[in-house]
Amino acid sequence: MEDGEPLGDPGTTRDSFTVWVRPHWSAMATLARRLGGADWEDALQEALASAWRKREQYDAARGTPRAWLLAIVADRVRGARRRRLPEPVGSPDDLADQVGGDAPSGREMGLDLRAALATLTYRQRVAVEMHYYAGLTVADVATVLGCAEGTVKSTLSDARGHLRRRLGEEYR
Repeated sequence: MEDGEPLGDPGTTRDSFTVWVRPHWSAMATLARRLGGADWEDALQEALASAWRKREQYDAARGTPRAWLLAIVADRVRGARRRRLPEPVGSPDDLADQVGGDAPSGREMGLDLRAALATLTYRQRVAVEMHYYAGLTVADVATVLGCAEGTVKSTLSDARGHLRRRLGEEYR
């Protein structure tokens, strides 16, 4: 870091902030893309601007920079979703009717999984996306969601059960 800034400090200049965010940018973009739909880039830009404005509020004792930044991304995506009209999503049952009797192909499985993920509660989806796709630990997901680790474990378990019921045995 510049001028002896401690690791984990977002800094006070644009350059030091950029260096601080850079290792987490890919995870931020992935989460925004997975949760944000068509407006993911706007939500990501809003999250970055918000992180810059709030950089003095970051507290390393409360969590990692990655968890803090991903919490801001999730919040911005949630705000963007509230502002736009809902997008129609075909149900997994509709997709299954199109597939036919054989096991689904990789592309069809992806479509089914995406549709099934869309049926999760927002909290379940954020937990799944952060833990399984962004690679956050249960502890970091708990920090992002503002809850206990046990609650995250329960939320993930509920989400997996829901997905199993929606997708059926052929997806195991």
